[in-house]
Amino acid sequence: MEYSAEKPTLNVLLADDHLLFRDGLRRLLAQSDDSMVFHEAGTFDDVRRLCDGAIAFDLILLDLGMPGWNGFSLLGEIHQRLPKALLVVVSGSEKRSDLLAALENGAAGFIPKSSSAKVLMGALQLVLAGGVYLPEQAIRGDHRMAADSAPQSGNGAGDCDPLGPLADGAGDQLTPRQRDVLNRLRDGKSNKQIAHELGLTEGTVKVHVTAILRQLGVRNRTQAAITANGF
Repeated sequence: MEYSAEKPTLNVLLADDHLLFRDGLRRLLAQSDDSMVFHEAGTFDDVRRLCDGAIAFDLILLDLGMPGWNGFSLLGEIHQRLPKALLVVVSGSEKRSDLLAALENGAAGFIPKSSSAKVLMGALQLVLAGGVYLPEQAIRGDHRMAADSAPQSGNGAGDCDPLGPLADGAGDQLTPRQRDVLNRLRDGKSNKQIAHELGLTEGTVKVHVTAILRQLGVRNRTQAAITANGF
């Protein structure tokens, strides 16, 4: 008798105060992976209740600004409760300060709701594979992800370091700040160490590292460090 290994289930929490959006997202995900088991929340009170540890969530997709929202510390709270869960923000916001604050508080990705279904699925595949997803416009320095004109209180971003856009066209030059980060990557320093030395937050460093990898056409920090030796 032949036995086939049963595919493990993925517990997924869909948190958004719009029922139609949750329904569409659930249908899209179910079509791509039949191992997903879905749970839903329409408020942050619901999110807190579901994230009490009784369910071992693998993936949490949530919007910002749902009823009960009072700041990005809520994301940090969820991340502390369920550190193994992959937390991804799916939001109508395209502010870079929101992206940085989400990363600072444990998010593994930030997907604007303006993204196509193809982009969303690709982003989730990257996150499930252990990566961190940032929207294309954040890496390019698009005006829709431009730094806010004034810092917002209580967003957890911690600093207002401008993320310089990559060069137009081929983008074959790094910004001075990206070179600072790359030089420290070459020395084998962690994001935390780099953040401390440059006076940045770890979330900002993550954004710079992602931009550097893309700019250099490499896949990881080690390859980036090797490439940096030629500068």
